[in-house]
Amino acid sequence: MLKILKYSFYEMIRSRWIFIYSGFYLIASMALLLLSNDISKVLISLTNIIIILTPLIGILFGTIYYYNSKEFIQLLMAQALSRWSIFTGMYLGLAAALCISILIGIGIPLIAYGVLGSAELSLFLLLITMACVLSIVFSLMAFLIALKFDDKVKGLSISIFVWLFFAIIYDGIFLLLLLGFKEYPLDKLTISMIVLNPIDLARILILMKLDMSAMMGYTGAVLSKFLGKNIGMIIISFSLLLWVILPLWTIRRVSMKKDF
Repeated sequence: MLKILKYSFYEMIRSRWIFIYSGFYLIASMALLLLSNDISKVLISLTNIIIILTPLIGILFGTIYYYNSKEFIQLLMAQALSRWSIFTGMYLGLAAALCISILIGIGIPLIAYGVLGSAELSLFLLLITMACVLSIVFSLMAFLIALKFDDKVKGLSISIFVWLFFAIIYDGIFLLLLLGFKEYPLDKLTISMIVLNPIDLARILILMKLDMSAMMGYTGAVLSKFLGKNIGMIIISFSLLLWVILPLWTIRRVSMKKDF
């Protein structure tokens, strides 16, 4: 598994798209720092970029990488290797490359600016962590989609739809639900539905750290009001952990049964 991980990681970091991805964050971070001397405002702006872009890149990279490596996977299947070792090694290499790109693109400009010695250090670390978590979650979804659908076009189409659903459609459906049943108490339903969207979980967790209730939306406001800030952050963190564990467990089940 470690050899496959190393091969997958080296292959990913040689890709020009990884350099473009890291370079985009690098340029965006430097531009925001030039426009504002307030690190807090820069981190808020980066949050808006990360919440949308990181899941999209994670799910597209994961899907394309799997389909491009399909022949290599079949070759590994013929060796005395377990399927779990093959897929775990390949996935960890992909996830590591995505996370390092984020660390370089966002970390270098902000560290050079002095974020490590500022009061916003904890927010900076949380932002980096959420960016990596979203990359991990959505690249896991990408592997799962690619495993379920052998057709590349269909797999990529479903991957884009999954991102659209969590980034845009989910909030629209949730808003319609709130408007349709506004006469009923929906606080408990709201809290339970928060865990169904990892993008909202990451966004609310960062905004709760900033204590900006006006930007958290209805779901974040309800969570903060009824559970408190600390308990709410614990629930969100645990929910994000489940978003990593459950897709990983599903990938293991699907890969064991799939006929390659």
